[in-house]
Amino acid sequence: MKKAIIARKIGMTQVFTEKGDLIAVTVLEAGPCTVVQKKTPENDGYSAVQLGFMDVRINSRGNPYINKPAKGHQEKAGGPLKKVLKEFKLEDCSALEVGAQVKADVFAVGDRVDITGVSKGKGFQGAIKRHGQHRGPMTHGSKYHRGVGSLSSGTTPGRVKKGKKLPGHMGSVKTTVQNLEIVRVDAERNFVLVKGAVPGSNGTLLTIKNTTRNDN
Repeated sequence: MKKAIIARKIGMTQVFTEKGDLIAVTVLEAGPCTVVQKKTPENDGYSAVQLGFMDVRINSRGNPYINKPAKGHQEKAGGPLKKVLKEFKLEDCSALEVGAQVKADVFAVGDRVDITGVSKGKGFQGAIKRHGQHRGPMTHGSKYHRGVGSLSSGTTPGRVKKGKKLPGHMGSVKTTVQNLEIVRVDAERNFVLVKGAVPGSNGTLLTIKNTTRNDN
């Protein structure tokens, strides 16, 4: 992994390409992220940087909404306190020092990235919506329409096998969409426009990394 940043989903819109094609894109607020901690092989056994994203809110008394251990940890960086902290193993961490800024321009148009986040929660759902199973017949006296269907294979093994697709909680899980193309980068506002959809609703926190695959 060469490049990475923390982002926040703004929403979806449409843009025209240079060829005049209209495509759907997701607008992401990527950074600015502050290097809060730098890990080295001498002290920690590996090389990595810890990035902070989104300033911590301040209450009416002037105190930040953050606990003392997290506050003391971030004060070493010398910058404003951050709400979200994530660690990344970059290819060359030596170029980044504590307090440095990582912005959206770390990525360029045409880059392929993997975006990770928590998907939308859909609550308790049946097997048709959750797993895409087919419904039963709707006519001729059928009284079983949207049920699961056969659960097992008779007397042997005589039980429901592990992994059977059944109704249950759907969504609200960590998921990654791979090999998305960056269409535009607005360095001034730290906006990155990615072709297609990404996990989560508007406001969801995401991580953007170089893709681990290439399907071009």
